[in-house]
Amino acid sequence: MSRWKPGARGRLEQAALALYSERGFEQTTVADIAQRAGLAERTYFRHFTDKREVLFGGAGILQTVLEREVANAPTSAPPIETVAAALERIEIFSPEWRETSRQRQQIIAANPELQERELLKLASLSAALTRVLKSRGVPETAAVFAADAGMTMFKVAFERWTAPANQQTFPQLIRTALEEFRVVIAGLEQGEKRSEEQSG
Repeated sequence: MSRWKPGARGRLEQAALALYSERGFEQTTVADIAQRAGLAERTYFRHFTDKREVLFGGAGILQTVLEREVANAPTSAPPIETVAAALERIEIFSPEWRETSRQRQQIIAANPELQERELLKLASLSAALTRVLKSRGVPETAAVFAADAGMTMFKVAFERWTAPANQQTFPQLIRTALEEFRVVIAGLEQGEKRSEEQSG
């Protein structure tokens, strides 16, 4: 049995993960989570707005890290490279967190409401990265494309990182996703070139 992290917030997160896995998301209440954590229900609402948000507590930290890394990147780097490099530096996806993250993903995958919330969080991250890229002088369309592609790479890498058979680190998986993205773009460019040659 994994130990609870120190502090009320960590205790609530661990209690929620355990209960959602045991009973299911729909069958668990905020009162249940607070009781399992040994805390008052009002303490829960000091940290989280509802019972969904306890699964997304790291989103704010993630956004702060990504914004900082993109803002501090060399201005000569292409936007997509800047975003990919920022994703590689996310230290919260360390090996000791893999099992907790895997458990969290299983809970989200079993509930459409939670899946929707996760997509909204990814969209929020993409919007934040777009703003930072634009502040660095990147044209809006390029900033949007780079941020959205970055979040797609993040999603692919995270799903692979939490897969039971995976042993690669999160940065390795981001690099793999970036290479796969480059292959797709190269294929599209070749397809366009062939179309132009045929039409000509």
